[in-house]
Order: sequence, then structure tokens, then C-alpha cells
Amino acid sequence: MSHFSTVKTELRDRAALLDALRDLGHEPSDGARPVRGYRGQTVVADLAIASPEGSDLGFRWNASTGSYELVTDLDLWKQPIPVERFLAKLTQQYALRTILAASAQEGFQVSEQRQANDGSIELVVTRWDG
Repeated sequence: MSHFSTVKTELRDRAALLDALRDLGHEPSDGARPVRGYRGQTVVADLAIASPEGSDLGFRWNASTGSYELVTDLDLWKQPIPVERFLAKLTQQYALRTILAASAQEGFQVSEQRQANDGSIELVVTRWDG
């Protein structure tokens, strides 16, 4: 029998999380939404990604840790990559979005962005001080 699993993350910024999910090709629904699992069971999440196979992904705010946690039915996981790899890619994209936002807020502009063969991302940012 299947059940919902909760996976802790260090994802704290809602806007960066939404942008990272979109960057990875997902279109999350923002706001309280049911996340479907085994035999139509649901749990409410703050962000949800519907899956045509019937097992959705969701992210739920955990006030005690101050971060979002992934909630899904892992027994019905139908993503093209394992959940660990999905979270690694999401965390990397989230970090990139967070760094880009903080850099822009400090007046920096991205002058170069490269992705290496090992998957790492290198950024070069510049700022002109008058």
C-alpha cells in the first residue's frame, strides 16, 4: 500500500522555489492545492505540480523549520529521474535563482554564466561603481 512521504529541504524562498520549478520544466500551482496519491488520497500543499499519471508533487511550508518540504507518494513516483536527483537539480536551480536575485539587489549584473560538463554552474557578475 502506498502513502505520502515528506522530504525535508532547505528551500525557504517561495519565489525562488517557483522559478526553479519552472526552470526545470514544471508549472506549479501556487496556493493551497490537493496533492493526489494512491487511490485518490490527497494531502494539501502550498505549491503543487499535477502529474497526468495521478501522483502529484507538492511543497508544503513547515513553520517549525522555516522551509518547504516535498510531499508526494514516493511509491507512485513517475518522474524521469529518481527523487534524490530531482531534489539535487531543484536545489541547484533554487540556489542559482537565489544568488541571481541577491546579486541584482546589490546592483550586480550577470556578465557570464556557464554550465560545466559536471553539471556545476559558474557565474561571473559585475558592478560598476560611479
